[in-house]
Amino acid sequence: MESEDIFKRYSRQIFIDEIGLEGQKKIMASKVLIIGAGGLGSPVIQYLAAAGVGTLALADFDHVELHNLNRQIIHNEKKVGMLKVKSAETFVKKLNHQVEVIGIEEKINATNASEILSQYDIIVDGSDNFSTRYLVNDTCVVLKKTLVYGSILGFSGQMAVFNHLGSKNLRDLFPEPPVDEEVPDCDSLGVLGALPGIIGSMMALQTLKIITDLPITLDQITLVDTLDWRFQTIDF
Repeated sequence: MESEDIFKRYSRQIFIDEIGLEGQKKIMASKVLIIGAGGLGSPVIQYLAAAGVGTLALADFDHVELHNLNRQIIHNEKKVGMLKVKSAETFVKKLNHQVEVIGIEEKINATNASEILSQYDIIVDGSDNFSTRYLVNDTCVVLKKTLVYGSILGFSGQMAVFNHLGSKNLRDLFPEPPVDEEVPDCDSLGVLGALPGIIGSMMALQTLKIITDLPITLDQITLVDTLDWRFQTIDF
């Protein structure tokens, strides 16, 4: 893309004093891995692709189902039955053909986590189970990778940045994961579709701030209660 076209496309970001042309160049040179192309992954994928992140890797092993569509808005009815990674790749290419999108049709596990995560600058975790979240967190600690974390349920969500430039990680907040079978999830209690849009957008914004070296608050988790419309930050 010629420099004039880059300016036209991203001008509203470049006009921000704290971003500018240099910040846009950093965005276009960045490599981000998004784990999960579902409820949280959808807005993260949308906004990072729209912002011009140079390389977006998408890791997911699941297929699009009809009940996903109330919140996983990068997918549509025609994509039901398709691998989420394939559907997400198609979405990104239509939105911004300059973004290099890499589909990883695998479940992140103890065998492949280190090899996959090591290739990217920032890891964004939109997974939906504690075993994956803790595995991703622990791998980021070993690899010294920044982790942008989010989770949702019902009307509530949370978001944090872990392990950034030596900051605290998930285990500093919650040392041990609960047993997945004992924890309610979206399959049993549901989630209102706009909630992952809010939390995922917050995750995308934090990711862009990290890429452009803007200040972020570390060792803090943001709790969002959209039923009573309360936003709370807790230092740890």
